[in-house]
Amino acid sequence: MHTRLLGQGLRVSAVGLGAMGMSQSYGPNPGDRDAMIDVLRGAAERGVTFFDTAEVYGPYVNEELVGEALAPLRDQLVIATKFGWRIEGGTSVGLDSRPEQIKRVADASLRRLRVDTLDLFYQHRVDPDVPIEDVAGTVGELVKAGKVRHFGLSEAAAETIRRAHAVHPVTAVQSEYSLWTRDPEPEVLPTCAQLGIGFVPFSPLGKGFLTGTVTNATEFTAGDIRATIPRFNGDNRAANQALVEHITGLARAKDATPGQIALAWLLAQHPSIVPIPGTRRLERIEENAAATEVPLSADELADLDELAARIGVQGNRYNEQHMSLVGK
Repeated sequence: MHTRLLGQGLRVSAVGLGAMGMSQSYGPNPGDRDAMIDVLRGAAERGVTFFDTAEVYGPYVNEELVGEALAPLRDQLVIATKFGWRIEGGTSVGLDSRPEQIKRVADASLRRLRVDTLDLFYQHRVDPDVPIEDVAGTVGELVKAGKVRHFGLSEAAAETIRRAHAVHPVTAVQSEYSLWTRDPEPEVLPTCAQLGIGFVPFSPLGKGFLTGTVTNATEFTAGDIRATIPRFNGDNRAANQALVEHITGLARAKDATPGQIALAWLLAQHPSIVPIPGTRRLERIEENAAATEVPLSADELADLDELAARIGVQGNRYNEQHMSLVGK
């Protein structure tokens, strides 16, 4: 596995692993906890050193899973988690990035992850009721206290990133980014490049769509978040198949999978981009890691880069409620 540098000298595997789907959002949760522990440990054994979780996943149970699975390998890995929600009765009921809440979450995450220090602590969504300077300052205090090593932001706007970075260095910005979600390109990616901040795309495979495994005939099971996302529904899904067909054609020519093409395109955008595809299967981790070995020519990259503009993507990437929380 190749490695890459995020901001502030944080070195991680070129492809990480998003653990959210092991506890929520993609249909029935795995019933075999030991199997998910095996997947997490197997990923580390295959060179993945960058793992992503959050207190809100479950909530709490995803951090506990990651903590148990990776405890024996702790010193070799970078584990990222997140704060920023108010959780009541086992459900997220809104945003909360007040300084006292950030500190409470940090202490709880340390316990669940079984670590002495949080490697990377993201604000999960920007809280409009708390100045970003206060958020950055609070995380800076946690860094000084030895509880956190690095500060990150998720789905933040470029100006917010600049304001936060002026108070405490931002190591990474995490947002959805892929061949069919290009939102970070106009402002966020140039800002990160200018400030020396790493960029971590989540859903780099379009929540599975770019792998070619979601067709017009696919029926999402209960609890699968994709059933609530406009671009996966009805006519939008059918229209978006044109994008996958193009990627699939290139994959055949390169003796690769569509998912590997999608990841290889992302990796080629900037040397500080580190995607974190999620999966519950070791064979997918091996496939995703192998994307680092898929060569794409300048012409192939340019063609893929123009795909969304030429073919178009139909439908938003979130429902209306979740779209209201991004780009703040």
